[in-house]
Amino acid sequence: MIEFPPGLILVLGALLMPVVGGMGSRVLSLLLPLATLAAVWMVPDGAHVTMPFMGDMELTLVQWNPPTRVFATIFSLMAFGGALFAFNQDRKIELPAAFVYAGSAICVTFAGDILTLFLFWELMAVGSTIVVFSGNTEAAGRSGLRYAAVHFLGGAIMMAGIIAHVFALKAGGIEHPLLLKYFQFGPGGFDGLAFNGAGDIAPFLILIGILINAATPPFGSWLADAYPEASESGTVFLSAFTTKTSVFVLMLLFAGTEVLIYAGLMMAVYGIVYAILENDMRRILAYSIVNQVGFMVCGIGIGTEMALNGAAAHAFAHIIYKALLLMSAGSVLYMTGKRKCTDLGGLYHTMPVTMWCGIIGALAISSFPWTSGFISKSMISQSAADNHLMLAWFVLTAASAGVFLHAGIKFPWFVFFQKDSGLRPPDPPWNMKAAMIFFAFLCIALGIWYEPLYAILPYQNAAGGDKLYEPYTISHVISQLQLLLWSGLAFFLLLPVLKRTLTITLDFDWFYRTFAPGLWRHVLRPIVVVMGWTRDVLVDESKGFARAMTRADAEASRLSLFREWSLGSAMVLITFMLFVYLVVGFWT
Repeated sequence: MIEFPPGLILVLGALLMPVVGGMGSRVLSLLLPLATLAAVWMVPDGAHVTMPFMGDMELTLVQWNPPTRVFATIFSLMAFGGALFAFNQDRKIELPAAFVYAGSAICVTFAGDILTLFLFWELMAVGSTIVVFSGNTEAAGRSGLRYAAVHFLGGAIMMAGIIAHVFALKAGGIEHPLLLKYFQFGPGGFDGLAFNGAGDIAPFLILIGILINAATPPFGSWLADAYPEASESGTVFLSAFTTKTSVFVLMLLFAGTEVLIYAGLMMAVYGIVYAILENDMRRILAYSIVNQVGFMVCGIGIGTEMALNGAAAHAFAHIIYKALLLMSAGSVLYMTGKRKCTDLGGLYHTMPVTMWCGIIGALAISSFPWTSGFISKSMISQSAADNHLMLAWFVLTAASAGVFLHAGIKFPWFVFFQKDSGLRPPDPPWNMKAAMIFFAFLCIALGIWYEPLYAILPYQNAAGGDKLYEPYTISHVISQLQLLLWSGLAFFLLLPVLKRTLTITLDFDWFYRTFAPGLWRHVLRPIVVVMGWTRDVLVDESKGFARAMTRADAEASRLSLFREWSLGSAMVLITFMLFVYLVVGFWT
């Protein structure tokens, strides 16, 4: 029996990699994720590993939560694929930090108490921040600082909610207040709150902290700010863990919370709008992450077993095809040094492997039949229809069309086709091609042979029958092909409008990147300067007055009025003044 969180294999192995160094470190980077994947599947059903904490409490380090197997499995696969893609890079810090990041995400999925979950949640933030900094550019440094500030703020808000709820549970006589079962708010514990005490605001603080990590607007601009500034391989790692771990935690704690339906719909639309406006290919795909996570968050808000299965399956599929798309974009950046669509085009001539892998990823994210997106995303839309949530169904369907516009067609068209940019780079090194081919294979294999994925979804009786879900019905295939056909037609009809120019897209981060510094420079700082000048003047004048009074003491002491009075004389004077005050107050 495995008596430790499997993710610790990656976390502790990451500490060995700089010591081993050279080719040994690179080989270790491929073996560690495979060992972690094996350990995940070696944890027996019903495993429960605890350790004492602060005397009367305990931490649950290993526990099977309903979605644990599906998330821990894909996190391990992603760590392997990312390591293979980064096999040729020589950055000594990035890959160990990425393994700390990935291993911590896996540990979160096995956590059985809120404190263990939070500790590994924050360790993820540390590892991912280092990955951003490893981009080794000035822009990466600035983005890394903003990324760290946002995530540690979210962590502080989440911890405030955890502390408030733990104290409320302790006051209610709960013996083990850290257990996750006491933090599963859902509709009963969230929508029905009455704000009768500090514990009542706890779910809202915890939810806000999670939504910040999930990149929910208006908190989500950190994603498109930071991810594109990481290295080619760093962005691949970043795309997989933070937002999907947030999906996992939302699924555990807030399944069925209605507000998440509307938060998810907002994310789906927001991601499409900004992705369509973008000129930077990696920012297009970054905003696409927000769009796709919106589908998952909406499914969690719907809260039925079918919707939760759909959110878990879509997270699994999304990690694969999004990593594939970012590998394709990263390969282009690695070989050309260019990121903007206006600088690219015609790369199909000399980068055929990168092009075809990018196209497969684009088809998968667009839910093309016989790809991984087709067998996962439709479970969420079908759940919305089954529960008569027509607004959710309509927005999700429209968002599916928008996905094909911005990621399914726009990314491969502007990068590999459109105009001939004159660039003739070859395909990237063998390891980068191998990673892309591996993930492209998974996209197609899952679309055709989806039963193994369905077998590890958290709720096996969601459909109430022998088959969990049947994606390949005639109506579903035809309707999806029609949707993609009309979306593709709209793209080429609107191509003159969608053609990218050298523009900058303003997001919510404008408020803390531009507005707040401008407010400080032009408004607050002048006020502070004036106040400081006024204080200095007053202090100087007071000192001068004090010196003048000191010089006058010798002369003033000769006057009877300034001589030291006895206590009796002082009391007589005070009594007389109070009497005068009372008389005047009475008559007026």
